[in-house]
Amino acid sequence: MVTTTTQRLLDLAAATPASHDEALLLQLLEEASELYQQGLEDLHRTVAARVAGMSPELLVATVTAAGLPCDTSQDRGELVSLLAVTEWQMTPAALAYSEMAEDAARRGVCLIPEG
Repeated sequence: MVTTTTQRLLDLAAATPASHDEALLLQLLEEASELYQQGLEDLHRTVAARVAGMSPELLVATVTAAGLPCDTSQDRGELVSLLAVTEWQMTPAALAYSEMAEDAARRGVCLIPEG
C-alpha cells in the first residue's frame, strides 16, 4: 500500500502523544519535518503550474485575493511562493505537523538545537 505524504504526516502526528521516549519523539519529528518540506515543495510546483500563464497583474490580484499583501514590484517567484505557503499552511498535513511540533516543543523536544 502506498502512503501519501498527508497520510504519513497524520499517522506521525497521531503517534506523537503516545511517544514518551525523547529520542523516538525526535525521530518522529525529523521524519515529519522532511515530509512537511516535501509536501510544500510538491504544492509549490502545483501552484507554479497553475499560475504559469497568468499576467503579472492577474497574479498580484490572485495573491491579494488570498489575503496576502503584495504588489507588482515583487517577482513572480516570490508571489508563487506566497501562494504556495498560504495554501500549504491550511492543508491537513501542514496542520498536523504544526500540532505535532507544538506538542513536542511543550515536552522540550525541538529540531533546532539550543545553543
